[in-house]
Amino acid sequence: MTSTPPDALVAAPDGVVVGPDGLARPAWAATDPLLRAYYDTEWGLPVRDEQGVFERICLEGFQAGLSWATVLRKRPALREVFRGFDPDEVARFDDDDVARLLGDARIIRNRAKVRATITNARATIALRADGGLAALVWSFQPATTPAPRTPAEIAATSEESVALSRELRRRGFAFVGPTTMFALMEAIGMVDTHLVGSHRRGSSGLWAADGTRR
Repeated sequence: MTSTPPDALVAAPDGVVVGPDGLARPAWAATDPLLRAYYDTEWGLPVRDEQGVFERICLEGFQAGLSWATVLRKRPALREVFRGFDPDEVARFDDDDVARLLGDARIIRNRAKVRATITNARATIALRADGGLAALVWSFQPATTPAPRTPAEIAATSEESVALSRELRRRGFAFVGPTTMFALMEAIGMVDTHLVGSHRRGSSGLWAADGTRR
């Protein structure tokens, strides 16, 4: 009889992977230490402040075409060069700042994404006269949340993410497509797409057991 190595990962039939710590996570968060820490401590927890929501919109935009692991590895540098994602600071960036950022190998050097971050900072400031960015984003929280048992049951978009994308574009935001906005909604707790078998299911505290809002 052989025993399971202490560092082994065990795939469960409900789509989660049980790590050596005995905790069940989705496969994407099971092996990479950076992704695992992000999943365990940050992903899916409520973010309701302007600067926090602005940062996450920008980071989700930077992810387009890339892996989330890439964004996380570059997040410290992105936070540094974008002044902590303070909308007031970023809104003052000009062409010289764009050139400076595109020359910084520590960040994701994509001109359209860099300019979108500046555009979105200005749009965020403009929204303050109408309730603010966080209030607008959270107004699209659905009445119920999914209860996926396998990764295949997790949608890429929703009716609410399509509507949020449309409204943010109307308000002058860029890189806010429906898929990107659904990822934002997952990241800041607006929906709970933790797999039912995950140890993080329900960790936001926003959803009742039947999937309705508390």
